[in-house]
Amino acid sequence: MVRIDVNRFAGKSSRNRRDAVAVEEPLEIRLATPQGDEHQVAVTMRTPGDDFDLTTGFLFSEGLIQRRSDVLDLRYCTNVDVQEYNVMTVQLSEGASFNPTDLTRNFYTTSSCGVCGKASLEAIEIQGCTSLIEDGPVIKSQVIQTLPSVLREGQQIFERTGGLHAAGLFNADGDIQILREDVGRHNALDKVIGNRFLEDGLPIKESVLAVSGRASFEIMQKALMAGIAVIVAVGAPSSLAVDVASEFGMTLVGFAKEEGFNVYTGTSRVS
Repeated sequence: MVRIDVNRFAGKSSRNRRDAVAVEEPLEIRLATPQGDEHQVAVTMRTPGDDFDLTTGFLFSEGLIQRRSDVLDLRYCTNVDVQEYNVMTVQLSEGASFNPTDLTRNFYTTSSCGVCGKASLEAIEIQGCTSLIEDGPVIKSQVIQTLPSVLREGQQIFERTGGLHAAGLFNADGDIQILREDVGRHNALDKVIGNRFLEDGLPIKESVLAVSGRASFEIMQKALMAGIAVIVAVGAPSSLAVDVASEFGMTLVGFAKEEGFNVYTGTSRVS
């Protein structure tokens, strides 16, 4: 968070004031193999903080790492001609399976939509994922209606800037387990998934995911990779999000508010 001088206009009057603005900076992600080769993987625009979570969450949800033991070390690169702490290198362990041709999708992610920069339609196909129809908790409708406000109350940086998305994991009783904020909704989710990855806590079968914005294809794809079967979005779902949820047996809730919500797929998990 940084403070910026602004001119505040209200009606016919104006005054100078200081305003809090959410920080957005690039993060370059690199993979280093046990053989000493280093590969540039992606650049994402993110809110600094929880970068280890973000990096491992992104790599896991894109299928480039599969388990905690794949990662030997995580480090910032400070010997490059960019601002310090804006380049992250993941050192793979000897047992990690990594194929450089997996990078031919030419990742470029932005804070608004990580799919936009994929090099081909094949890059956004979901491969190797199994149905979650037997997984996930049953959650009461009254609990779902509380999730948006609990998520919002936990957004400390949003409270001061109004400029961040959030992703949070909850148990079936509506108790929050982890919350992450970022300028990008998919980054916020990667931070949540990465946290669980580093704690060797994947798949996430018994938690409910709540996101502050809409439910897009990429949100559903990342949730599916992490084994999250119940997704609650404050905003609307896209048609592809509904398709993914339907195909893989996920529960997708949209327009979640205190007054009510829509269930698009997986109604059996809502009581």
